[in-house]
Amino acid sequence: TALEKKNIISKLGDNVTLTCIYNENKPLQLKNLRVYWQIADDSYQEKCSVVHALISGQDDNSNQCIRFKDRTQLFWDRLENGDFSLLLLNVSQGDEHTYKCIVQEKTELPKVIHQAEVVLSLAASYSQPVLSGPIRNSDSTGEEVTFYCRSGNGYPKPNVYWINKVNNSRLHPSETEIISHDDGTFSVFSTLKVTATSNMQIECSIENEMLQENLSANYTQQKKISGPGTESDKKTEKKGRGAQAAGIIGIVFVIGLLTGLICWLWRRRSSNLVSYKDVQQREDQGGLSSPA
Repeated sequence: TALEKKNIISKLGDNVTLTCIYNENKPLQLKNLRVYWQIADDSYQEKCSVVHALISGQDDNSNQCIRFKDRTQLFWDRLENGDFSLLLLNVSQGDEHTYKCIVQEKTELPKVIHQAEVVLSLAASYSQPVLSGPIRNSDSTGEEVTFYCRSGNGYPKPNVYWINKVNNSRLHPSETEIISHDDGTFSVFSTLKVTATSNMQIECSIENEMLQENLSANYTQQKKISGPGTESDKKTEKKGRGAQAAGIIGIVFVIGLLTGLICWLWRRRSSNLVSYKDVQQREDQGGLSSPA
């Protein structure tokens, strides 16, 4: 029988269906069938290669590889229609193999009526890259500046591109480091050193060829928030000094007003005391001159 070949790409941790469909318009009796899913890699070193087996209409996992235990399922409602596809659960890097589906029909002698081969490739999307660069000054033109780009949790290893967006030319990174993690994914860290220009626009791009994904980040020109010498700083400083002077004048005015009020009240009180003494003296003198 002709060998049907297919390539399937799945993301890490997803469930994937390995297709095996017998399209002949012929009634099938499950009790007369044997369906084997096996690993077909020539370089596969493990002795166990059985992924799933169906014999006489029943699952037979007595020879199943331990790594596939409780992770494989056939679609029972499709079997009689010739669909012997296998559902593989929670795929990881260890599942990246070439799988072979063999369907035998028991007559007088077992006969292969269908076979299919599925190449399973795995991938994981990288995180949105983070691009950091220098804080630009008006006098940084002509200096060597450094950009850093990082992304992670992807698979397989990515391609890293640095692009000068002014003319869309390719820039060569100073260093690119790819780090592998325990879960099989990768992180990438790339460095670019260039001479600063007045209209510098830099882009870092992370490409996952397997998933045909291309994620990018762009450098946004920044200015120092603090530091002497800028016009905005001078304006801010002037405003601060003006506000400080106005505050001092206001305090002096209030103090002067309170001082004047206190003096006025003291004079008025003193005047009242003098008047009271005059009246008292007159009353005392009048008392002495009056007849007994």
